[in-house]
Amino acid sequence: MLGRAEVRYTVCVTTQVSSVLSVEELQSAVGMLKLLGDETRLRIICALLEGEHSVNELADLVGAQPPGVSQHLAKLRLARLVRSRREGTRIYYVVDDAHVRGLVEAVLSHADHVQADHG
Repeated sequence: MLGRAEVRYTVCVTTQVSSVLSVEELQSAVGMLKLLGDETRLRIICALLEGEHSVNELADLVGAQPPGVSQHLAKLRLARLVRSRREGTRIYYVVDDAHVRGLVEAVLSHADHVQADHG
């Protein structure tokens, strides 16, 4: 008995990014990338990708002092990379949305590939 041949097709779709970005869009993107360019802030974001944490928990996870972590979180919150919620006297932080998660995961994946190629 003859089996059916499996035929697979690849569909390519072009994703177009507007070549005319406003000054505000470029400045916003540069600002976000600069914030993520700090090792401590990137460690904080990575910890928050795993779930919600308080300042003290994040300080333990990233090996930094709570006041410094709090300052980093304030900057990340202003850039809308993280959001917070209050429970009693504690404030808990989490990555703001799927876009931030995707951005950070893409950067880390690319860094891993570059490291593997040059390692």
